[in-house]
Amino acid sequence: MISTQNKGVRPELTIVIPLYRSQDSIDALLKRLVALKIEVPWEVIFVDDGSPDQSHALLLQGLQRTSLQALVIQHTRNFGEHQAVLSGYRYARGNYVVNLDDDLQNPPEEALRLWEWAKSYQLDIVYGDYREKQHKAWRNLGSYFANITAHLLLDLPGRFYLSSFRCVSQPIAKAAARYKGPYPYIDGLLSQLTQAIESITVCHDQRFSGSSGYTLRRLIRLWLNILTSFSLMPLRLATLLGVFLAIAGLLSLASVIIYTLVAGVTVSGWASLLSTVLIFGGLQALLTGILGEYIGRILLTVGGKPQSCIRNVTYNRPC
Repeated sequence: MISTQNKGVRPELTIVIPLYRSQDSIDALLKRLVALKIEVPWEVIFVDDGSPDQSHALLLQGLQRTSLQALVIQHTRNFGEHQAVLSGYRYARGNYVVNLDDDLQNPPEEALRLWEWAKSYQLDIVYGDYREKQHKAWRNLGSYFANITAHLLLDLPGRFYLSSFRCVSQPIAKAAARYKGPYPYIDGLLSQLTQAIESITVCHDQRFSGSSGYTLRRLIRLWLNILTSFSLMPLRLATLLGVFLAIAGLLSLASVIIYTLVAGVTVSGWASLLSTVLIFGGLQALLTGILGEYIGRILLTVGGKPQSCIRNVTYNRPC
């Protein structure tokens, strides 16, 4: 039964699933969700992040044939996975919220293990640490680099893997969902709210169909979000680098003066001079780019660039 009003018993668990170009996997996804053995009230929130295919229509049709208590949020365009997850957090009613992928690489059955672990040990966040990742090599390398950057810049309690497969307690999820900036990074938001975080080993299956929406461009944008949205460390490193180079320059100048006084004036060292100019010029351009990235993000945030925009919300209530 499709409606536009949310009624019924408050759920203990909410599963949030962002969708993008998911028309081929929707039937299999719904079957796996229906087969879950959960003895308490629970709900599923699907966030269609501007899919250009028939994902939204097929999902609504498929839900009518199930007993799932579900909510479908449709974005007006593709905003990104983190924006979609935050939209789901805002509507989630469960005491714990687990988000998983639409391509069944995160087995829905493993979501229950994350939930049980969080409940048993009263944790705010439990990440799924993949036993063996089924992504392509370049994607694994990009994710590894993003994880290293996140651990260097964020105040995290351990060296666990930051995956998109996570269980979050409702107070933390709701606090993160209050963020309205246009460049969200969920793990950065969560790390600022709690340190009751752990991870457990989970399975990672082959993608059901299609190809990943995470292109190299998206991975670079994710890395920039980590770098500039939740830490001032790049600016502080730029300051330290500037001080170091200034001291090195003064020492070099002193050595040149001493050498000239001792050995006399010589006309040499053009290659080393040119190399030094190029190195210093490149560093200045890099630091200017970092500063410009911060200023640009401030400009877009102050200018009101939207994080996401919802076209409609539809509820599926079991009859």
